[in-house]
Amino acid sequence: MERILNETAFRRELANALRFLAVDAVEAARSGHPGAPMGMADIAEVLWRDHLRHNPANPDWPDRDRFVLSNGHGSMPLYALLHLTGYDLPLDELKRFRQLGSRTPGHPEAGHTPGVETTTGPLGQGLANAVGMALAEKLLAQRYNRPGLDIVDHRTWVFVGDGCLMEGISHEACSLAGVWGLDKLVAFYDDNGISIDGHVEGWFRDDTPARFRAYGWNVVGPIDGHDAAAISAAIAQARAASGKPTLVVCRTRIGWGSPNKAGTHDVHGAPLGAAEVAATRAALGWPHPPFDVPDALRAAWDARAAGELAEAAWQAKFAAYRARHPELAAEFERTRAGGLPADWPDIRAGLLAAAAAKEGGIATRKSSQNCLDFLVDRVPELLGGSADLTASNLTAGRGSRALHAGGEGVPNYISYGVREFGMTAIMNGVALHGGLIPYGGTFAVFSDYARNGIRMSALMRQRVIHVLTHDSIGLGEDGPTHQPVEHASSLRIIPGLEVWRPCDERETAVAWIAALERRDGPSALLLSRQNLPQYAAPAADAARGGYVLAEADGEPQAAILATGSEVAIAMAARAELQAAGIAVRVVSMPCTRRFDAQPADWKRSVLPPGLPRVAIEAGQTDFWHKYVGAEGIVLGIDTFGESAPAGALYEHFGLTAGALADAVRTALRPH
Repeated sequence: MERILNETAFRRELANALRFLAVDAVEAARSGHPGAPMGMADIAEVLWRDHLRHNPANPDWPDRDRFVLSNGHGSMPLYALLHLTGYDLPLDELKRFRQLGSRTPGHPEAGHTPGVETTTGPLGQGLANAVGMALAEKLLAQRYNRPGLDIVDHRTWVFVGDGCLMEGISHEACSLAGVWGLDKLVAFYDDNGISIDGHVEGWFRDDTPARFRAYGWNVVGPIDGHDAAAISAAIAQARAASGKPTLVVCRTRIGWGSPNKAGTHDVHGAPLGAAEVAATRAALGWPHPPFDVPDALRAAWDARAAGELAEAAWQAKFAAYRARHPELAAEFERTRAGGLPADWPDIRAGLLAAAAAKEGGIATRKSSQNCLDFLVDRVPELLGGSADLTASNLTAGRGSRALHAGGEGVPNYISYGVREFGMTAIMNGVALHGGLIPYGGTFAVFSDYARNGIRMSALMRQRVIHVLTHDSIGLGEDGPTHQPVEHASSLRIIPGLEVWRPCDERETAVAWIAALERRDGPSALLLSRQNLPQYAAPAADAARGGYVLAEADGEPQAAILATGSEVAIAMAARAELQAAGIAVRVVSMPCTRRFDAQPADWKRSVLPPGLPRVAIEAGQTDFWHKYVGAEGIVLGIDTFGESAPAGALYEHFGLTAGALADAVRTALRPH
């Protein structure tokens, strides 16, 4: 009994080390969220010391467990865990919590702090990322594991709070996790009954266990989230579950240990204050000064030796795997590193040749599918999908095998259902996991549902490809609810997102190539519903994002800038103007961000200073004034659309060759 009591007390001291590193860091920063760290410290201690398989010396070990702190506002326990277990995160960084240039920002950021798997803070998205990671593990295990050599065999653990479960994305992602049977996914629900506004029963009365059982999850608890033995037993039940993800409902007290603020919203998002910090130290018997952790506790937390042994065992297994399955091993290592197939130059050339051979009118959504027909079998790491619009987005190639359909072969296509936001955040998790390149489709107008997920793709610099079809009033009769107007411009202003709006199959192929070759951020492909003509121009020029598609006959007097479906209008206006003796060049700008990144001499060659410019795009006009000038002419749409056939809509909104030719004439008149 004495041994058990001593062990229990020691575990509490280990958890208190997390609590006080968090309390001291928040106090030093005079900013942060101490409540959740204090409330979840006991759960974190049991998970990280007894169950989480990781190697602090190699945060990128492929078969490590993934840990996600979805309630990312409570970031300090994660930093404390990383520091204490031996990651490259020295104590001085914890002392610089929330300061400019520190490795301990206010919310965890992937790629910034060693051991942080995903950027969290927008509530619910970390949970959806975790679903994506668990999905990736399941699919990669199916692809690579062989009898006796399971080289992909790890779990995904995620902490979630009330706020995560209030967000609608939690429903989207967790419903899918149940459908997919992600039994290596375990979520710990910090059920403390508090959010910023106070006690949540005034706005959150869900029967959460029943909700998750309805999704097809295994539910454990409620348990006492401050009882190490109960937590250990719950994790054992989660490990034993087969065919279902697990939710562990942990009843906790926010700010546990604080004599006057525990259990209140006062401890959620503000420092305790000097007096309450002192009172908490006294209440928990923690006499140590700020940021001081006794050596005995540090030694018990240190996970480096165990981590090295775990990875060494996996490396030995992988060496045996490589000897027996050299081609699969090489592919596994290549995809983990983010490289494309060894014959990518040939794949690339073949795709461009196939695109250049196309003739006649083809919608760019169909051109995209033609590209996928070529790519899916040749780039095995592609994982496609759609938010219940496969037949409209045309995101399934000939080699696509849907997860829900069963059959032979490893699935490489996901039907996400009507869940645009969930799809996007899950794709982010797949990309973060590594080994797969996710792409997913929806209508461009519904990118609004997914927007914060797209923003997170860019913030985390992940190779995620967003396929957004029906990109203008050209979709026709469905009307203004489905017709994107502001969306292209709005997406272009997300930092780090490359937005491609191709005008034909050749530019569509260039866009796919650019998206696949890009390893430092996401891409969005805006694609037409209506058929568009094909043009002949060098793919290398299109890859620059903006180029002269059709030169003027003679010295150019003006330039018309266009994208996507409006390039055809620009070409028709050019012909009309040329017939009238006005020499005009047409500049196609499929990706303005790529164009902006070109050397100055290229940009000057395409858009010479002083050359009058007119832009046309079936969308919001403000964006284009950066190219035509404040007084320049832009033909576009600054209202919502209408319900009518596409041709009638283009006439109604003045997006015609005649109107564009008149605009060029106006631009050429002396002012």
